[in-house]
Amino acid sequence: MNQALNSALADTQQDSCGREQGLISVDQALQLIFEHNTPLAAEILPLAQVLNRYLSEDIYSDINLPIFSQSAVDGYALCAKTDLPAQSCFELVGEIRAGQSANMELSEGQAVRIFTGAKIPAGTATVARQEIVQLQHQQICLTENLALHADIRDMGEEVAVGQLLAKAGQQLTVGAIASLSMAGIKQIKVQRFPKIAVLITGDEVADSVADLNSGKIFDANAPMIQAWFQSQNHQVEILHVTDTVEAVAACFEQLKNQYDLIISTGGVSVGDYDFVRPVALKIGFEQIFWKVKQKPGKPMLFAQYQREDQSCCSLLGLPGNPAAVYIGLQIYVTALLHAMQGQSQPVVWATGILQHALKADARERFLRMHAVFEHGILKISSLAKQQSHMLSNLMHANCIVRVPAAEPIQAGHILHVLFIQH
Repeated sequence: MNQALNSALADTQQDSCGREQGLISVDQALQLIFEHNTPLAAEILPLAQVLNRYLSEDIYSDINLPIFSQSAVDGYALCAKTDLPAQSCFELVGEIRAGQSANMELSEGQAVRIFTGAKIPAGTATVARQEIVQLQHQQICLTENLALHADIRDMGEEVAVGQLLAKAGQQLTVGAIASLSMAGIKQIKVQRFPKIAVLITGDEVADSVADLNSGKIFDANAPMIQAWFQSQNHQVEILHVTDTVEAVAACFEQLKNQYDLIISTGGVSVGDYDFVRPVALKIGFEQIFWKVKQKPGKPMLFAQYQREDQSCCSLLGLPGNPAAVYIGLQIYVTALLHAMQGQSQPVVWATGILQHALKADARERFLRMHAVFEHGILKISSLAKQQSHMLSNLMHANCIVRVPAAEPIQAGHILHVLFIQH
């Protein structure tokens, strides 16, 4: 990198350190993420490939469900005009299995053997489950009273032609995919997943135990980020870069025109080797916000690069400490993914009752806790080892709890809870 740019980067770091503006709140940061993102273009995919995607249009049914009136049980379809008393008998005239065509019509006093899901023949008034029928040669007799229209699934009773099946913006869960599949949907239009690159900065990552003797540490961020995205059905490319201006700049120059989202870890504060922010700004990224009044994860950067075709590459620069990265994934990366796919809500918070007191802190905190339901009440308890370089309590945490700033929190206080699902 040339000398002029090196000098400009030094000036940027010095200015930002000496004239730091007020920190923004968590809610302001989330609002800015949504204000500065528009949904990505939609694409049409086979139903088998849309898990966790969001629909970009409403879907209506082209068929009735059930498609035809059918038997709800293994038994006998009967033709009769009134409710039937026990000992009523019928002539057995055939059999219909599921998947077979019912090209026949029953007359009064006739019955046909039928199986669950099979199309009932014309003339059927009711179905007798096999447990209340006695078979005697080519005749059947009821052992219990039977009402008309018993155990018949009527055509269209679940879904009618033209009925709304799913709305635009709905997330496609396993259940949603099953429902659409039953209605014969083969492919649908969904919001495109963003193309994501993850940039792990730093010279301190150890490749082996021997490296630990030279002051290096094992990398938790890359495996954690990779696993987090896998749990959401997203693919990411992970790159490692050393703490030099040239290396960071080369990475951003390569990535800014290829990816919708870049997530970086480390290098966003004001240290001598924190090059992510000044380099990003010098090569064309526009800062949306920098530093959030929260703990962990204060020196967080959100910036965007607008390409010549007016599309954008978003950059979320997370601090390097793994707990801050974890909180960043759960709160802010979730918000970014939602915004890019047309969603308006960052995350869904529940409420729980704190079981102990907490000291006041100047910043809003995200604490890893354990939650249990007792008699319908959600009770939450903080875990030890909450420092931003520690992750061991994630073995036991099942939620993140949002703790307000600048006030001591007493036992019994109601706090917002985000359940950890991955």
